[in-house]
Amino acid sequence: MPTRCDQTDPWPLLQAHFTARGRTLDIRDAFAEDADRFAHFCQAAPHVFADLSKNLWDRETETLLLDLARACGLAQHRDAMFAGQAINATEHRAVLHTLLRRPAGLVLPGDVAETPQRLADVHTTLDAMLVYADAVRADDTITDVVNIGIGGSDLGPHMAVLALEASRMPTKRLHFVSNVDGHELHTVLKTLRPESTLFLVASKTFTTTETMTNARSALAWFAAGGGHNVGRHFVALTTNVDAAQALGITTTFGFWDWVGGRYSLWSAIGLPLAISIGSAGFRDLLAGAHAMDEHFRTAPLAQNLPVRLGLLDVWYRNFHGFTTRCIAPYHAALRRLPAYLQQLEMESNGKRVALDGQPLAVATSPVLWGEPGTNGQHAFFQMLHQGTDVIPLEVIAVRQPTHPLPGHHHKLLANALAQAQALMEGQRSDDGHRHFPGNRPSTFLLLESLTPASLGALIALQEHRVFVSGCLWGINSFDQWGVELGKVLARNLEERLESGDVAGLDASTAGLLARLRSM
Repeated sequence: MPTRCDQTDPWPLLQAHFTARGRTLDIRDAFAEDADRFAHFCQAAPHVFADLSKNLWDRETETLLLDLARACGLAQHRDAMFAGQAINATEHRAVLHTLLRRPAGLVLPGDVAETPQRLADVHTTLDAMLVYADAVRADDTITDVVNIGIGGSDLGPHMAVLALEASRMPTKRLHFVSNVDGHELHTVLKTLRPESTLFLVASKTFTTTETMTNARSALAWFAAGGGHNVGRHFVALTTNVDAAQALGITTTFGFWDWVGGRYSLWSAIGLPLAISIGSAGFRDLLAGAHAMDEHFRTAPLAQNLPVRLGLLDVWYRNFHGFTTRCIAPYHAALRRLPAYLQQLEMESNGKRVALDGQPLAVATSPVLWGEPGTNGQHAFFQMLHQGTDVIPLEVIAVRQPTHPLPGHHHKLLANALAQAQALMEGQRSDDGHRHFPGNRPSTFLLLESLTPASLGALIALQEHRVFVSGCLWGINSFDQWGVELGKVLARNLEERLESGDVAGLDASTAGLLARLRSM
């Protein structure tokens, strides 16, 4: 079990350092004082180049943060995850999404006894799923694929299909339905024909309310439209084969309890992506993620990009007190990346108690939000530059365009560079309305091109930085008990909306329920 950061010897040293220098550090002065600052705070990792130099830290800060990571036992906790130990302590499970992208037969130091069989099972399922994906791609009678899932069963594949649109098979249209609001499903269904549509129902337990409500409505639409052979037009991505078969779904691809929903893109949940980009593309995605896994697993902490990002996150959250981080992907295909990262970080690290169940004395996950550049510049960047809150910005850019239109990409990249530069440098003016204070931090992540491999590496990088900050905070980043209470109450209130019974409800909920029934 890792040691909580606030209970280690480096913690008070970091507090003293922040008081003496960290709170007043000016990035502009830091560049003037350190001619090698850019070189020191740059980091090349598989498929991703990072510039961390425009952040509110210096070499002393980073050295103290690295001491903190060592005192917390970060390397040991990381190795325990890769080895397959049950680091998800509240659910007594291993955390092995990295195994989903590990090459067949690869043995790592410290692997638990179950690992070889687990890895063999992974590749058996992967091979079968990719054979099926290629068969769907070759079937000209299927023109539309509808993925029905929510949370990790939607955000990951939806984000990745959009991100890799340049690699998409043009004769297959991919649709994603997640919300229990029937408007979403109805809007998709009215454009489709039963005989040319394939539905993928993604739910590990096959009990998720939103997913199963949408699945049953899709089955009803299919039958009402004269659809035949549910077994051909519906596939289940689940471990609950019996429940799927009860609905007439005979083709199923499963995964394991050591795969968390927000880490499941690499499993059968990635089937819509495999159909979109093909089996070779999906294997490239896994290879890119595995390359980042190996970097995280083997690189020294001081040259380890997920570690450096995670330490910066702790520095900002617990010392500077920054409550949010803005994500600005300067590539329109990455438009769903902020939503994906919201779940990854906020569901993982949005915790108020440590592994021992006791309340934490420090803050945890920041709020993540954002939009693609340059749209965000014309919406909320005003606040980033001149607002009362300092909000770290994370820019994600791609050097090579995925389109042939001349003139666009240089303008896009120039805007990405300019925003980071403007946040740091600011602009002095005697007119307060035109004064930009500057010294506002940003991180710049650069991909050479947006490919399955580079996307896989980028996602794995974000997974591992969340692991790092969660480890230092001493929390379990791999459960999500906080989503359960609302589900339980919703089931009760659904019945009350039918019956009108308000007995025992608080006055507000009772009043709203009565209002809804009267309308």
